[in-house]
Amino acid sequence: MKANKTSRRHWVGAAAALAASSVAAAAEKTTSTSGAVTNKIVYQMNQSDPHYQEDILNSVSALLSKYVDDIQIAVAVWGPGIHLLAKNPKRPVAKLLQDRVRSMAEFYGVQFIACNNTLRSLGWTEKDLQEFAQIEDFGAATIMRLQQQGYAYLAW
Repeated sequence: MKANKTSRRHWVGAAAALAASSVAAAAEKTTSTSGAVTNKIVYQMNQSDPHYQEDILNSVSALLSKYVDDIQIAVAVWGPGIHLLAKNPKRPVAKLLQDRVRSMAEFYGVQFIACNNTLRSLGWTEKDLQEFAQIEDFGAATIMRLQQQGYAYLAW
């Protein structure tokens, strides 16, 4: 479910608290004169380490707090990182991290894009992922496509 901008504004405080962000919901907002989103970023998440994943989610939270409605965020997930998006992960995944990901997807429209190549290697299908996860053929191709659409790329 992709959230609209109205729900983003409405839930800024809730997600900031959930993410333990100390940045106020009324943080600096940059808006283009055309009303289009001017800030776009795609993160790479390809590890299962909870500290690595938490660092990425903290960065996502900080950008959501700073830019509120003037940002589009995508997280391309593949390899061992894919377990974060699974209904029944085959590796340990902290419930808090899964809750944060769900909140970011549902309330802020953050896209979590799963690599179908990784899913196939695990014998998984769409049914094995949380309903908010999107699937594309290859994680690297997703990043390339989003960069072509003006997204900045951040590998951790």
